[in-house]
Amino acid sequence: MILDQADNGTLIAQASGAGSWQLLSYSCPINPIHAAVLRTGRILFIAGSGNNPNNTSTTNGAAVLNLSNGTFTRPTTPTDGTGSPFDLFCVGHSFLSDGRLMCVGGTEQYDPFVGLTLAVIFDPSTNQWVKESNQPDGARWYPTVITMGDGRVVAIGGIDETGGQVDNYPESYLPGNPGTWSYFSGAELGWAYPTSRFPMYSHLFLMQDGRLFFSGAYFESTGVATSILTLPTSYQGQIIETPVSGLQNPDYGDQAASVLLPPAQDQKVMIIGGGNGYYGNTTTRVNIIDLKASSPTYTAAAPLNFKRMHHNAVLLPDRTVFVCNGGAMGEDANQGTRTPEIYNPATNTWTTAATAQKTRLYHALAVLLPDGRVLTTGGNPARGTEEKSIEIYSPAYMSQTRPTISSAPTSATYGATITVNTSQANSVKWVHLIRPMATTHGLDTDQRLVDLPISSRTSNSVNVTVTSNRNIAPPGYYMLFIVNNSNVPSQAKWIQIT
Repeated sequence: MILDQADNGTLIAQASGAGSWQLLSYSCPINPIHAAVLRTGRILFIAGSGNNPNNTSTTNGAAVLNLSNGTFTRPTTPTDGTGSPFDLFCVGHSFLSDGRLMCVGGTEQYDPFVGLTLAVIFDPSTNQWVKESNQPDGARWYPTVITMGDGRVVAIGGIDETGGQVDNYPESYLPGNPGTWSYFSGAELGWAYPTSRFPMYSHLFLMQDGRLFFSGAYFESTGVATSILTLPTSYQGQIIETPVSGLQNPDYGDQAASVLLPPAQDQKVMIIGGGNGYYGNTTTRVNIIDLKASSPTYTAAAPLNFKRMHHNAVLLPDRTVFVCNGGAMGEDANQGTRTPEIYNPATNTWTTAATAQKTRLYHALAVLLPDGRVLTTGGNPARGTEEKSIEIYSPAYMSQTRPTISSAPTSATYGATITVNTSQANSVKWVHLIRPMATTHGLDTDQRLVDLPISSRTSNSVNVTVTSNRNIAPPGYYMLFIVNNSNVPSQAKWIQIT
């Protein structure tokens, strides 16, 4: 048994299956502000100017890591009409149905910050950026970008071109050749709160009926309550905002984490920790809401062992939630929390995991890898202080005998039955999809685990059914896992849901 110390000095027992950490021998060549797991298995890191106004003219403010050999490639950043590179610092992003990453907004100016009017796409097949021929209308800095069930991308919020306020009018991108942008000119967010603006990097989740849920996690609150958003069918219509109640410590949503608990079909969202200001105090608060209820209301769940803000939450393929990074007081590294903890939804319990070597606060990152490990990097509590080291966490299941997928389809349609071949078919408990992460500031609108119910099996295969609801599993690439009766997952195979 391993003992660790909580913020109040109490010794907390870590389970023997605490997992282990590996500090890589190399570091990220840029200040990693954003991370996305590409359908190639490589990881895209984005910095842009990297929180350094002296770097606004950098031409390669991104890096693509090939973990198999530890090498990075440096794609060239698109430029404006004067030949100056766009600053991709603090964009919003989400995956398109073809596996490319849509990035919206960025930094036009520092101090005060001004949003950038921009949409660029990263293509994992070429490891290159492409600037869209059609561009959005609104400038956005710290926006939220989310992919809808019909494949559209919606951009919401973010500081506008004046730097004075958040753009409260969403925009919608319809992929195509070329893609097109449409502005919700009559659909102002936050209309129910006249003195408020929708928060930057609002945590939004696509619900099974196509509405959007704002979990109450954000970057710097502006007073808008946790709510369910119904986008209008007309771009001149009004957004319907339906507040939800029950959230404990609602003023502690700054740099909180939130996830759609597995499986996505259950429609339960969990908000985890958070602070009451960028440099503020933090909480151990954990609340869960059931969005399938007739009147959804947050209820308390087991609290964290450690107070946290600036932390990350990752869905593991054994259907638990891994929470790492962050700290108990704003940017105070002395109160950083290096010990992760894992939430088990089946038992409503938290278990501490092995302690990492590095403290990671603001701009910390964590993403699930296709082999079931978690990569962490980043930490930028002040300009000039950049934690570029990379650590990888191996959950306890990595050291156990794991099931293997011998073959599976590379694509599937909604409602289809597919066959997953495995020599361990008789012991398969779950088959599911996990959408790859695209995260920054603890925000990830892509991450979700979608159950594939088992309809039949043989001694060497299982037949499973893909959901017919595109809002449960938005079109795109997913990691396909099988999990045995001991809750040990396989490595993933990539599959495109079309």
